[in-house]
Amino acid sequence: MLGGGLARGLVKKAVAAAVAAGAGLVALVALGGTIFYALRLVVPAMGAAAITFAIFALIALIVALVYLKGDSGDEEDDEPVGMGQRAFSLFRERPILGAVAALAGGWIFLRNPALATMVAAAFTEKSHGRRRY
Repeated sequence: MLGGGLARGLVKKAVAAAVAAGAGLVALVALGGTIFYALRLVVPAMGAAAITFAIFALIALIVALVYLKGDSGDEEDDEPVGMGQRAFSLFRERPILGAVAALAGGWIFLRNPALATMVAAAFTEKSHGRRRY
């Protein structure tokens, strides 16, 4: 069906991530409703909606500034050596393209597990560069 233990583990992780994201969304909507109705006791409905929006916009701005701030340039940008490192840098630099590539890989895996095994072996294989003696 889906292959060996690697595929089963990936499916379990994907399901767990989807469940966690859904639960987080429900909790966030419930928090927004709670804040709105608590503010509605004090201010009119339009004001409560505006204040609730401002609170969540401020939270989103803070999260974006904390997690998406640029690096100070302390790291050296070396070229990725192996295919796995190239794929990781693709996901970091271009997340939409990386997501499309992951979906295409998943489709290939479902259609032809043998081909997907060869691709996975190529990604996990170590590079055969110069060796130091």
